[in-house]
Amino acid sequence: MTVTLDQKPGWAEADRLAALRAYDILDTPREAAFDDIVNLVARVFDAPIAVVNLIDEGRQWFKAETGLGVRETPLETSFCAHAILMQDRMVVPDATRDERFACNPLVTEAPHLRFYAGEVLKSAEGLPIGTLCVLDDKPRPEGATPLQMNTLQVLAAQVMTQLELRRSLSRQRQSESQFRAIADSMPQMVWSTLPDGFHDYYNARWYEFTGVPEGSTDGEGWNGMFHPEDRDRAFALWRRCLETGEPYEIEYRLRRHNGVYRWTLGRARPIRNEVGEITRWFGTCTDIDDLKRSDQAKELLSQELSHRIKNIFAVVSALIALSARQHPGARDFAMAVRTRINALARAHEFVRPHTESSKPTVGSMTLHAFLTDLFKAYSELSGEARVALTGDDATFDDQAATSVALLFHELATNAAKYGALSCEGGRVTLDTRRLGDRFVLTWTETGGPPVEGPPGKAGFGSSLATLSVEGQLGGRLERNWLPQGLQIVADLPATALSRRRAAQNVA
Repeated sequence: MTVTLDQKPGWAEADRLAALRAYDILDTPREAAFDDIVNLVARVFDAPIAVVNLIDEGRQWFKAETGLGVRETPLETSFCAHAILMQDRMVVPDATRDERFACNPLVTEAPHLRFYAGEVLKSAEGLPIGTLCVLDDKPRPEGATPLQMNTLQVLAAQVMTQLELRRSLSRQRQSESQFRAIADSMPQMVWSTLPDGFHDYYNARWYEFTGVPEGSTDGEGWNGMFHPEDRDRAFALWRRCLETGEPYEIEYRLRRHNGVYRWTLGRARPIRNEVGEITRWFGTCTDIDDLKRSDQAKELLSQELSHRIKNIFAVVSALIALSARQHPGARDFAMAVRTRINALARAHEFVRPHTESSKPTVGSMTLHAFLTDLFKAYSELSGEARVALTGDDATFDDQAATSVALLFHELATNAAKYGALSCEGGRVTLDTRRLGDRFVLTWTETGGPPVEGPPGKAGFGSSLATLSVEGQLGGRLERNWLPQGLQIVADLPATALSRRRAAQNVA
């Protein structure tokens, strides 16, 4: 009788074959775990033949067998090909009395099989891939005992357990192989550790970079690869990250195979299980020596350029002073120009690139800090503050430094000449407020000479102030000539004072 496997409702033969081949078991050598199962089931049934039979395309292949002496036979004579069409198991008490097998050559000719009992082997998806079965050349009209069938069922489950374990190990090996292929192709050095920090894996790039023998940096041997000045710092941070589970990130110098230390960025992240426990750490080391040297060269160039600009301010200021001595009539004009140049120089000094030793602290890189420095020449008289800063501080950078310096230098200079700072009791309050997407600076003079109204015409200083606010900072400038003193309101976009802060907000 011909067996047509793809006629079984509920599954397709292509799917069944794919499930079978996913175990990667066909044509593999014999294994004791499977041999022990067929030997045991043969003894339980007191039968001469027992097999772990997998139904392939056009053949049945035996992962384990006893009493047959062959590893495969054609599918046309297979009892098991019929068995997998059953739900779970098949028992044939006498094959000569079963129309499915009465004409089977294995029944009519040697070995003259008569009895068959098989338990279907099913994949995790429920697809039949074969059977665990026993065969006898003597009929058993009474069939199998309940104990025998229960044993067959239990041992069939053990066969599938072995197959699933084999598939899991195969997938794990494949996953590890893929990981190693990816890791070895990366330009970074890749490593991993156990939860306690024991290093047990490095990719090929690590050994290429360091030149050390494979395995020599396992455990804590990696610590000896750091520059002596960086070793304690890197190890202390690593131990803290292991204790807290925090991500690890540090720059250190790593010894290359030629003995030269190169700057490296080390990073690592913990891998956690479903209950939050750390199961492994995976990390990378990235050679950043060229980038670091490039940054240092850029910083040096920036420092040199800044120094030259500073010298230019000094030379221009000196030239103006020298010219004023030669032309006394231009002294007032020269003095005004010099003070404006000095204000620009002060702005440049505040925002110029700094070295580690010269740069201001983070708290001093603000608008209030800059204005406090700018107003030093006007702020005190007889030990009393003359200019008071109130309100909200703001991040401040070179985008706004020049315009703000010119604006408030003009206001302070005019206040000292004609306004509140020209009188002993005069005061100036500069209030800075963040109002939504605006930043408003309000300059208010009190205690100075009475204000009779706006001047007849705008001077150069007023034009410069307007240009600074409206032309450079994109804001609005309002002048209020109040009886008690001049009030100036500079209404700016909140992003006008710092490009970096604006970029951060967008990000």
